[in-house]
Amino acid sequence: MERKLVPVKLDSYKPLREIVFESLREAIISGVLEPGERLMEIQLADEMGVSRTPVREAIRKLELEGFVVMIPRKGAYVAGVSDKDVADVFEIRSALEGLAAGLAAERITDEEIEQMERMVLYRNGEEVNLDKIVEVDTDFHALVYKASRNERLIQILANLREQIQRFRATSLAYPGRLKDAVEEHQGIMEALVNHNVEEAQNLAIAHIVTAENVMFEALRRSKTLSPNETDEQEKVKEKE
Repeated sequence: MERKLVPVKLDSYKPLREIVFESLREAIISGVLEPGERLMEIQLADEMGVSRTPVREAIRKLELEGFVVMIPRKGAYVAGVSDKDVADVFEIRSALEGLAAGLAAERITDEEIEQMERMVLYRNGEEVNLDKIVEVDTDFHALVYKASRNERLIQILANLREQIQRFRATSLAYPGRLKDAVEEHQGIMEALVNHNVEEAQNLAIAHIVTAENVMFEALRRSKTLSPNETDEQEKVKEKE
């Protein structure tokens, strides 16, 4: 695989270990570091232009957040995405997104509607790269959350952000998904403009369910297994 990690940029307001952690986490979310890929401290440190210590600390923190798995006598690997992972996150997300959209339909402002319209129009434009698509998609949903005017709900969704982002890039990259997602966003926006609470809820939930189905199909196509699953399969073969 062609490596895309680049040297980290030092930030006087953040400790180096935090910068390295955020860079590696973003590389995993965006797919630069792929599920099942082994994380070699020396190699990552060289690519990022840092010592091994902040890389080691970042890998430990990524393990705590579920982005990395440690396999005895083998090392650290990017955690794979299992069907259970997808189902759990999308089950929670569909309920929360439906709630957020329903509340937003009651409370969204004219200014927020204008912002949303610009996002949808942009997405209907000419070709853009995947990073920009993911960014605009993220902003659209964040605006719905904001319009809900429920700070606790916004915080809960923020806590799911990294897991959602990891799935979002995979889903939107699937053939044909971008066009459908734009149309689904358009429908949600129209329900918000009309302050139709029930329709906004239903469309938001349907949007997430569709994204979940696409994610499952993408996983089936890639046949990606987590390192844990791969390791267990190897043990079975050895016994045979």
